[in-house]
Amino acid sequence: MALLPILTAPDPRLKKKSLPVAAVDADVRQLMDDMLETMYAAPGIGLAAPQVGALKRVIVLDIDREETKTGPLFMANPEIVEASDEDVVYEEGCLSVPEHYSDVARPATVRVRYLDRDGKKQELACEGLLATCVQHEIDHLDGILFIDHISSLKRNMILRKLLKARKEKERDEAEGKPPAKDQAKDPEHAL
Repeated sequence: MALLPILTAPDPRLKKKSLPVAAVDADVRQLMDDMLETMYAAPGIGLAAPQVGALKRVIVLDIDREETKTGPLFMANPEIVEASDEDVVYEEGCLSVPEHYSDVARPATVRVRYLDRDGKKQELACEGLLATCVQHEIDHLDGILFIDHISSLKRNMILRKLLKARKEKERDEAEGKPPAKDQAKDPEHAL
């Protein structure tokens, strides 16, 4: 397994739509394994292939908590086949939008159909954090970030801050300065 670099907004690759995988073969399983390792290291609870530069419809999740035991989930070609009319608001963050969080309303429950790590068709009923996480990651496959669900004013402020941080990092690297240490991250919100 290998750690993969995570793209951050406003990288234009994050806005592209991903293509379905033809089959869950050794290459797709390797991508899934590398994504899972990258997600754990970040740390986060979900990661979509476009976030690591692969325009494939692949996501990995692990929201294990005391009240919810899912273990790692590997999904190829996930699609929401049913969503509740009731919405729930959850404060979301994203590994591709580091250190920024915002409330996002999404359906409270969803049913998702996908191919698992072995290429078998599966269907899963999701609620709570799992439902939010699945929807967040599937959005990535369609080039949608959680900040696309908030006001344009707030979204533009976040994007300006991310662009400024990227320019400062590039300048520091060019001047040979050591990288700044990451601030404490909250994996609960880093989807």
